[in-house]
Formats: sequence, structure tokens, C-alpha cells
Amino acid sequence: MIEEVKKCISVLQKGGTILYPTDTIWGIGCDATNEDAVKKVFEIKKRPTSKAMIVLVSEISQLDTYADIPEVAWDLVEYAENPLTIIYPGAKRLASSLISEDGTIAIRVVKDEFCKMIINTMRKPLVSTSANISGEPAPAFFDEISEDIKSNVDYVVPLRQDEHRKNAPSKIIKIGMDGLFEIIR
Repeated sequence: MIEEVKKCISVLQKGGTILYPTDTIWGIGCDATNEDAVKKVFEIKKRPTSKAMIVLVSEISQLDTYADIPEVAWDLVEYAENPLTIIYPGAKRLASSLISEDGTIAIRVVKDEFCKMIINTMRKPLVSTSANISGEPAPAFFDEISEDIKSNVDYVVPLRQDEHRKNAPSKIIKIGMDGLFEIIR
């Protein structure tokens, strides 16, 4: 696994994109602080830039580096048993195309060890968006990822490709600084 992390880091540091397993579904990723790399992910997915993507961090302590964190969110993240993405106000230090028009950003503290290793080694957050063309169903397994996606990323991680465990995308909630929240997914 360490060799795969090194290969991913080499690609990501050059502004490249990866296709990789996460704690939810397979994702297309890049360095979330690199504007050109983020634009590549939008192109690969054929996704309008007006539709947001999720950013992964490896530790709760990294959250306030990239957004303003309402007090209630700390407990939600700490005690979440299932993958939880929260849309936070006051996005900062990320590629501008990741930030919604209202200044928010969707962030998940990832639990997957492989993803954590990439983020910790790179010392930057990682984009995570489902490995499908925008508007098409998200693939449940590696086998369901289209050749179009596989051939357009810079590196396909060869780990866990034979798994057929049915993982679901994370739950998504949006929280304002006032603590009011809305369930998105």
C-alpha cells in the first residue's frame, strides 16, 4: 500500500488526477488546492463547474484550515459512525472552482486508511467525486466504472478493484454558522 501512496503522490504533486477507492465509493481525485487539477476533474466528469465536489481531509483538526466550522459541527463529525460530508460556510485555502457561489465547501473527514495516507503524505486535502460521467449513476464497484473515466485519469490505483461490497455515497448535510442545518442527501 505504501508504494501505491507514493505513486499517487507523484501524480498528484504534478497536478494529475487519480481514480481511487475511498471509504464510500470509488472516486476521482486531485490536490484540492490545485486549480488546474480541479478543472481536469470537472472535464473528466463532464460536470458543470457550478456543481460542487467533496474535499477529503484526514483529521478533524484540519477542518478549520479549509472552512469556518460552526460549533455544532465538531460533535457531528467526531461521533459520526457512517461517512458524513458537511457543507461548511467560509471556504478558504482551496481551489476556487471547488468553492460554491455562496462561499461554502463540502468536506468529509475520511476514515479509509489509504486515503488518510495520501492526504497525510501530501499534506493537502484531496478532491473526491464519484467515478462517473455527470448525470450517470455512480458506480458501486470498480467493474462498473466506465472506460471513459479510466482512460482519462492520470493514474488508476490497482487496490481493491475486485471488491464487490456495496458501499454508498456519504450522507451530506449543510450547516450554517448559526447551527441550523439542512439534509442534502
